[in-house]
Amino acid sequence: MYNSTLSPPSVPARPRRWRRALLWGALVGLLLVAQSLLVWLTLDYENNRAQEQVDAAAASAIGDLRHALSGDLQDLQALTWNNPPILQWRADAGELLRARRELLRVERRDTSFRVESAVNSPYQTAIFTQIPRDRMDFEAQLACANAQRQAGPSYSRSYFVPLPGGMGLEVVDVCLPAQAAGEITGYLVGTFSLTQLLHDVVAADVTRNHELSFVEGDGTRLARAGLPRGTGVFRSDRVLDLPGLTLQLRVDSGKGRARLIPNLTIALVLSLTLALGAVVVLLARDVRRRAEAEAALAEALAVRKAMEDSLITGLRARDLQGRITYVNPAFCNMVGFSAQELVGQALPPYWPPEHVQEYTARQQVRLTGATPPPAEGYETVFMRKNGERFAVMIFEAPLVDGQGHHTGWMSTALDVSGQRRVEEISRQQQERLQATARLATVGEMASLLSHELNQPLAAIASYATGSLNLMNDTAQADSAEARAETQSLLRQAAQRIAEQAERAGRVIKSVHDFVRRREQAREVVRVDDLIESVLPLVRLQARKSGARIELDLPTPLPHVECDRTMLEQVLLNLSRNGIQAMETTTPLPKRELLIRVRQTHDRWVTFSVIDHGRGVAPDVAQRLFTPFFTTRAEGMGLGLSLCRTVIEQHGGVLDFQNLPAPAASPNRAGGAEFRFTLPAAPMGQVAKKASTAESAS
Repeated sequence: MYNSTLSPPSVPARPRRWRRALLWGALVGLLLVAQSLLVWLTLDYENNRAQEQVDAAAASAIGDLRHALSGDLQDLQALTWNNPPILQWRADAGELLRARRELLRVERRDTSFRVESAVNSPYQTAIFTQIPRDRMDFEAQLACANAQRQAGPSYSRSYFVPLPGGMGLEVVDVCLPAQAAGEITGYLVGTFSLTQLLHDVVAADVTRNHELSFVEGDGTRLARAGLPRGTGVFRSDRVLDLPGLTLQLRVDSGKGRARLIPNLTIALVLSLTLALGAVVVLLARDVRRRAEAEAALAEALAVRKAMEDSLITGLRARDLQGRITYVNPAFCNMVGFSAQELVGQALPPYWPPEHVQEYTARQQVRLTGATPPPAEGYETVFMRKNGERFAVMIFEAPLVDGQGHHTGWMSTALDVSGQRRVEEISRQQQERLQATARLATVGEMASLLSHELNQPLAAIASYATGSLNLMNDTAQADSAEARAETQSLLRQAAQRIAEQAERAGRVIKSVHDFVRRREQAREVVRVDDLIESVLPLVRLQARKSGARIELDLPTPLPHVECDRTMLEQVLLNLSRNGIQAMETTTPLPKRELLIRVRQTHDRWVTFSVIDHGRGVAPDVAQRLFTPFFTTRAEGMGLGLSLCRTVIEQHGGVLDFQNLPAPAASPNRAGGAEFRFTLPAAPMGQVAKKASTAESAS
């Protein structure tokens, strides 16, 4: 009973499972057929639509070309109206060439086809520079002969015109007869660039998505525009009929055949849209966020890449083994090697051979991390590819990745060779200006020297004459007492001669030392020594002007660290300017020049040169330190400019002020004070100099 009751239901179960499987199989088969048909229809539709787009683009391009060439013919025809003069014709032709980029050249010819005048396009190098026009005139003459027969415009066959640099253009000529009273009076020949026709005439939406070419019957391409290369799948050929010329235009789409996978994916997505709707919404949110993040990342990377490529400072990255992993274009331009020649190199080719051992040792120390790079950078020498050595300033820092791991070193390289050359040129010019100023100063003092030397020389001559006379008297003297008195007088005269000779020698030596002194080393100098070295020359000027020199020095005397030669020039220039300022307007009793020194700070010593002249006028004060500006006819205008340069090179400041007028003479100016500061010598250097002087003594 148990088996009989269970067996009947189990018998029909197999057919139902079979039918269910058959139905599922049929459903799956129908779905596959439907999907396959959908995919095939989609692919066929897209292929047909792509071909239609290419055909429409070709028709649009042909229309644009015909319309543009028609307008060009009308504008060229306008140049032949009323047979204008050559100058007017050239001006009109120039305007036409500026308006029509596809026109490369316009020629005016006589009835014998000889060129009377020609105008070239301003946008293109003259096309008949490699080969003269008269050697490439065959096609144009054929076109003009055809135009003469047809009494209308005629195009020539296309021909190739070579250009400088191995390039060239495919061009075509059009010839228009110029007529007057029914007779041909000449011809107008225009030369078109086939490539420029495609670039400038065809609509931009066509050239963005298609490759356009003028081809010959055998498929040879004459000119092209648009995409770099069409796929050759969807292509349309059109014929451009022109009088005397037939051109074949080929439009090649950049699209290939519709792919199966993307369209099948679209079909599957459409069939599963309802089932995956919720998932798609979530994915859409994630995709949007991811796209925003990727766009921001791409923009940041693009900005960083643009910044690195536009920098004039060289960038170089190295890994922990010292191999170069990145260089920017500025670094490549600096050393003359390409990025391919540098990346991956552990021994850079821009290291000079004589410094390779030194640089390798320095790099090993740097890579160990034991000695961090200096924050202010360091200067070194690189070698260009041509062997030229040049100075660079290197700033280096550790390179850390996104996880905070030290992965290498990032360096910034700045070419300072030009700066060093400018500094050297500036130094040489400064030395020449200083030498010029010193020589000019000595030249102005020549007359003073002659006056100053006349006095001791005259005294020497007088004492010598007296000595000769006394010697004659001694020879004639009878008594020993008279001879002794004469010898005493001779001894006094010889002493006076020696004193006057020494005086003249001191004057000459002071000028000689001032002119010949060239060393520019910084040294510790006591202020009175610095002033005493120029006082002989200052007193020459003072005696001529009737002025007095007063010194106001502190106790104890401070020391300064300076270039002695340059500071002597500054003191001499300022003192002479002060004396000259008092020559014409200051009474003799008031002509006093005061040189004052004060240590106003532990690190600075202030020098003041004070006169009692008229002061500095406001209009002169604005240009007082300008090079070559002077208020004296015989001056060079270099003194105060050099003084300011010297003081600023020492780290100090040079300025001036007009002093108030004295109460007794309110209508007269109180003079001017020129003051400058110099760095005070450190106490250690002062003590060292003192000990050196004691040991020498």
